[in-house]
Amino acid sequence: MNHQAVANAKTLRPIESQQTENYRSKKLATHLTFRDNGVTRARTEGEGSSAATKTRQFSFPNLFDLHSALLYLRSQPLRDRSVYRVVVYPATNAYLATITVIGREKISVHAGSYNAIKVDLQLNKIGKNLELQPHRKFRHATIWVSDDADRILLRIEAQVFVGTVFAELQSVRFDGAR
Repeated sequence: MNHQAVANAKTLRPIESQQTENYRSKKLATHLTFRDNGVTRARTEGEGSSAATKTRQFSFPNLFDLHSALLYLRSQPLRDRSVYRVVVYPATNAYLATITVIGREKISVHAGSYNAIKVDLQLNKIGKNLELQPHRKFRHATIWVSDDADRILLRIEAQVFVGTVFAELQSVRFDGAR
């Protein structure tokens, strides 16, 4: 998968995102264009002359894509027991993301040991009539970000329909003097 996203640096609001997924039998390309009142999704399946594009609108103010939602949350104080709710549109559907700050702890990942902020993530799908529905494949996730000005994403553990999956920071490098 290849994912690119563009956000407004001053407002942290999404402008557009492009995602390409390659499978054995097909290619999916999703292009999202964000406006103040919602998002337009163009999804292309296939390649060349056999490609078919479907366009869909979702009207809801102040949507985030995954990239801009993370930028926004990193900019918040993230005090213990605080709760943040944002509506994200990652590719094909909208979700209400509820982020709860669990607390602080020391965590070790491949890239080193960090003081971290531990948060819980819950997702509910937003239906056609704006009703909340449980996510079919995602149960919840625990996320650790560094408890410093950088707020580096350190580790994610997600409970999904097949069990637990995780990802953690392998290395980090900052260009230029700090």
